[in-house]
Amino acid sequence: MTALHRTGIAMVICAPSGTGKTTLSRRLLLEFPNLVLSVSCTTRPPRQGEIDGRDYEFLSREDFLTRRDGGFFAEWAQVHGNYYGTPLVAAWKLLAAGRDVLFDIDVQGASQIRRSLPAARLVFLLPPSRAELERRLRGRDTESEESLAVRMKAAALESAQAHWFEFWIVNEDLEKAWEELRAVYMASTLSPALRPNFLACLLSGWDQCCNPQPVPSAD
Repeated sequence: MTALHRTGIAMVICAPSGTGKTTLSRRLLLEFPNLVLSVSCTTRPPRQGEIDGRDYEFLSREDFLTRRDGGFFAEWAQVHGNYYGTPLVAAWKLLAAGRDVLFDIDVQGASQIRRSLPAARLVFLLPPSRAELERRLRGRDTESEESLAVRMKAAALESAQAHWFEFWIVNEDLEKAWEELRAVYMASTLSPALRPNFLACLLSGWDQCCNPQPVPSAD
């Protein structure tokens, strides 16, 4: 490993449904090839078009619980009767190889990632207002009044946890939100902690400049 090599960054993005997280995350992945999406494990059956190992790693309930109890996951949760989890060792390997890893997870998962990967950068996307979020959800034309109420309640609960995230991005204008998310990612890749040996190696090449040898006497 050379001094110029850097370890990868773990970036967590959380947001209430309807805030634009999927759109912004996909754009980030398209622009930065070194950034990869973490592949989660799940006990739910594959949906049409999903490929095992690409979209999810599909596990039996028994296998998932065995892995969970063995500390296999960086984070896990039960959602609508199915289990979801992020493999910890796979994330470590990617980060050690210098790849950046994007975690598209909920607040519960982000809280666990904060403990298992303490250096993770935590980003929370927010709508500009409750009314605007409701307007966007209604605009999908896929929500019943009952499901809309559930999503709005969930949004309030999730947003109440935003205070412990490092970065807030308010998605009032998509292009502005994109520029802010891009800036957070790019700045995160420049942290000195990602290249712990670089400065020492650089300065070691300046020894002769910083500590010149004494000039021999003419006598």
